[in-house]
Amino acid sequence: MPTSEDVSTKDPAAVQNRSAVRSLLRLWPYVRPVRVRLFSAAFVAVLASSLALVFPLVLKWMVDGPIAEGDTGGIWRGALYLLLLGILEAVLFGLRRWLVARPLAGVEAAMRADLYRHLQRLPIAFHDRWPSGQLLSRGTTDLMLLRMFLAFPLTFLLVNGTTILVGFLILLMQEWTLGLVLLAPVVPLVILCSVFEAKYSLVARKAQDQVGDLTTVVEESVLGVRIVKGFGRHRSQALAFRALAERLRGTELGKARLLAGIWALIMVIPEVAIGAALVLGTVQVADGHLSTGTLVAFLSTALALRWPVESMGFLLAMSQESATATERYFEVMDAKEETADADAGGGGGGTVLGKESDGLRFEGVSFRYPDAEAGSVPVLTQVDLHIRSGETMALVGATGSGKTTLTALVPRLHEVTGGRITLDGDDIALMPRQRLRELVSVAFEEPTLFSATVGDNVRMGAESADEAALLRALDVAQADFVQDLPHGVHTEVGEQGLSLSGGQRQRLALARAVVGGPRFLVLDDPLSALDVHTEALVEAALRRVLDETTALVVAHRPSTVMLADRVALISDGRITAVGTHHELLRDNAEYAWLMSGADAETGSRSGAGCDEGSDTGAESVERSMG
Repeated sequence: MPTSEDVSTKDPAAVQNRSAVRSLLRLWPYVRPVRVRLFSAAFVAVLASSLALVFPLVLKWMVDGPIAEGDTGGIWRGALYLLLLGILEAVLFGLRRWLVARPLAGVEAAMRADLYRHLQRLPIAFHDRWPSGQLLSRGTTDLMLLRMFLAFPLTFLLVNGTTILVGFLILLMQEWTLGLVLLAPVVPLVILCSVFEAKYSLVARKAQDQVGDLTTVVEESVLGVRIVKGFGRHRSQALAFRALAERLRGTELGKARLLAGIWALIMVIPEVAIGAALVLGTVQVADGHLSTGTLVAFLSTALALRWPVESMGFLLAMSQESATATERYFEVMDAKEETADADAGGGGGGTVLGKESDGLRFEGVSFRYPDAEAGSVPVLTQVDLHIRSGETMALVGATGSGKTTLTALVPRLHEVTGGRITLDGDDIALMPRQRLRELVSVAFEEPTLFSATVGDNVRMGAESADEAALLRALDVAQADFVQDLPHGVHTEVGEQGLSLSGGQRQRLALARAVVGGPRFLVLDDPLSALDVHTEALVEAALRRVLDETTALVVAHRPSTVMLADRVALISDGRITAVGTHHELLRDNAEYAWLMSGADAETGSRSGAGCDEGSDTGAESVERSMG
């Protein structure tokens, strides 16, 4: 199973040296539309926090005034001032919460929508390389962290910073000597926070990547639960999950230790400074150099600054996690989408194919997977193949010969690395993808259905297909079982369509491929899961569709081959023979062996005996097919 180490582009040194601020600034395009409300919320929060610094000034007035003079009315008036300040502070903090809740939910929704849209446009090679759990965690856990950061830490880093600055100015104005005592820990605290930030960024990234790995295991276990239960592997799967969970637990404990350490230091050092200021202030009051009210106000202000100072460690930790989440999000968003259409600016989906009905051509096509090692043997080499307009070509070859890869090149699920493919004379690389995929319809060997109705699944092949076209497609695929479902074509098939049998899923996938009456049809062994009787019915109905289109059909069975006008034999990534089924049976030993189902040794003897007029595998196949 691929893990975070296989897909992450960040090494520890890069993570340590990156700037959290620079990473978080990449969120600005999403924040810009709601900046007015966010700035308003920040201003309201600063105002509310500043009110806490007014409390000590009221206390100073009360101690040096009404309390010292025994003015009961003044004491009650001071208590009323404090009550009103408290109510106003609470209202302002409530207003801040209201200001940020709605827009930040919109920011999260916009980022999630962009991520999903981008994932649909990334090449197949990207999805082959990235574990799905890593992508899920970026679209869920990471985006939740970013919303929390914009709602709380971002605002309160500004609020607490402003409060600390204003508070220290008030302290210095009240008694500068005591203010300097409280300022003494600033330098060591800054150094400690810098060291903490560097270490925490590494462990935060590690933890978030491990969450992605854990998500992948859970998803695979749920989707593969039939295999797990069928082979009695629940214990080994549980052990594998436990190992990953323990690894994540260890990382989280490391995070907790770092956070506990920095928080302890941030709390202890200011407390020591406050204690020293208290002793020094008491001596000054005793000497008559300082009023009691001033000392009370000074200490109240210092205590009011405790939370803004102590919370910096927590806010920095959340900021680091959010910076890591931002990096992980943009690692996916920065991945290059499928290459832009060369003529996208010159007509888009209105591109018209060449006037000549030239069919489908492969001209010197070569292909190597993007992540293949340099110098490795290409999967396909110099493939030349012409499927005439209106013709059906069967593609036959041994396992691993390149059949599926070749069919994936036609709808540009992968890009050719050499040569070109043309549809009626037009290079598909110069054709807008949307137009190409309207012209070419595909059905893969492994049928994939979605959590939707039967009708919605089939209409993915042609969104505009009406009810009559839908029923015709189901008839071609011999999917009459749909009528027996609880709600017919409106029945939900569930995740992956696992409530249906393999043959039923394959028939719906075939219906999806033919529902739009495509001009070009690519079928990758579409009947492999059908029983022989159903297969015969599907083939009979499919002939009508193939008569009206240009088709390339990957085939393993002689009965499927018989749907084709001609057959192409592919071996080791090359087209080695093209002809009719009977021609290749007579003249090509490898093809005769593939069609007979004999082992390699028997196939070799059959090929040798073909020239001697003996009873070969080819003759056996021909006799069996009448």
